[in-house]
Amino acid sequence: MSTNSEITGKNSPEEAELAEKFKTEANEYFKKQDFNKAIELYSKAIDINPNVAVYYGNRSFAYLKTECFGYALTDASKAIELDKSYVKGYYRRAAAHMSLGKFKLALRDYETVTTARPNDKDAKAKYMECNKIVKKIAFEKAIAVDDCKKSIADSINLENMVIEDEYLGPKLEDGKVTEQFMKDLMESYKKQGKLHRKYAYKLFNGDFVDRGSFSVECIFTLFGFKLLYPDHFFMSRGNHESQTMNQMYGFEGEVKSKYTAQMSELFTEVYNWLPLAHCLNSRVLVMHGGLFSRDDVTLDEIRKIDRNRQPPEDGVMCELLWSDPQEQQGRAPSKRGVGVQFGPDVTEKFVELNKLDYIIRSHEVKNEGYEKAHNGHCITVFSAPNYCDTMGNKGAFITLRGKDLKPKFTTYTAVEKPPPVHPTEIRTSISPSSMVWLNTTGALANYATEAVSKISWAVWPPSKSKVSGGNTEHHSKWSD
Repeated sequence: MSTNSEITGKNSPEEAELAEKFKTEANEYFKKQDFNKAIELYSKAIDINPNVAVYYGNRSFAYLKTECFGYALTDASKAIELDKSYVKGYYRRAAAHMSLGKFKLALRDYETVTTARPNDKDAKAKYMECNKIVKKIAFEKAIAVDDCKKSIADSINLENMVIEDEYLGPKLEDGKVTEQFMKDLMESYKKQGKLHRKYAYKLFNGDFVDRGSFSVECIFTLFGFKLLYPDHFFMSRGNHESQTMNQMYGFEGEVKSKYTAQMSELFTEVYNWLPLAHCLNSRVLVMHGGLFSRDDVTLDEIRKIDRNRQPPEDGVMCELLWSDPQEQQGRAPSKRGVGVQFGPDVTEKFVELNKLDYIIRSHEVKNEGYEKAHNGHCITVFSAPNYCDTMGNKGAFITLRGKDLKPKFTTYTAVEKPPPVHPTEIRTSISPSSMVWLNTTGALANYATEAVSKISWAVWPPSKSKVSGGNTEHHSKWSD
């Protein structure tokens, strides 16, 4: 609660009252989960009275909800600067540090919170979770062997996988999916009509997991399509295809709950081999995040990146996964705290340098499911409708044809959610009749660790043109 001295400060009582009015309105929008409107109103309160810690603390919370971790961190730090006894400021800053993978800094803030509020169960749980991660990282670093680390895929023995007799949950019969997974995905396919698979290619642009409790089913569905149509189905790496994000947003826990810790490590290994970008007909570059803090980045430089690793905190690989466009010219610090924000002039220089028509990226919710920006040179497509069950946005996908590569946008709304599944129905077991699928999963592991890097160098049928290779998979023919 703001004190009278905080609220009035150097402002007149009328100004202070107006600022409080904006804060109260913002709180109501926050309760309705309209976080962008809440941010707008908190900002108005701050513009009128910039000396109230609570305003920054509340806006920091809203920024956390919209995944603007950099802005959330800045606001939380400002709140603490204004009022060092404002415990929520430390709590918000800890959450921002956690989201950015800065666990030691987060732990320090959580210590402050638990000291100030020793009976706060939520704060204590967050402290213990963060402390566990810090210790785990230190332990893994201490025992790490760089020279001869064995592939997780090579260590899996399919013959020794136990099938529990008492398992009564959903089963795959004769290798076919019997549950309605990926309803939104299927709905989008219905809208596309039919294309001969010789000419149709599909590219999914990252962030396949970490949302909801069916991430495993989603990623297995996509991997299944990749195995079924290896020359026509492609996947880009997103910022959530990383160990840190999977720890923070639930995928690691989901995998360990449904399978094992070893399976979680296998996913990490597979994600390291996903391409960072795709180049379509040498004219369109597709990446998950965006462009760079330098003007001289070329496709050749992207191809030479050693992608078999966890994303670094800066540099070209990081920016491919994390950056966002902005309306203003030039560059600005990222609202997420990672990557960079780039303006129309940055995009113009990049496409001109690399002889591209435009770029396609994802990474941000758009109300209509897509957005054309930077004079048409930067397109954002976001395919998850009603993101996190709160945003009310449409989803979209893009259809491109090889003759002109003119984007055609198809939008759709969220379908009805499937009924909840009892935890005992999503265990690790697989029925004997599903062993075909189990062996396919093993094949995927071999494919992911041995072949993905080679795919970048393959000539995509039916064109005879040369290949880009490396970290930009080159599609020499998209669709006619």
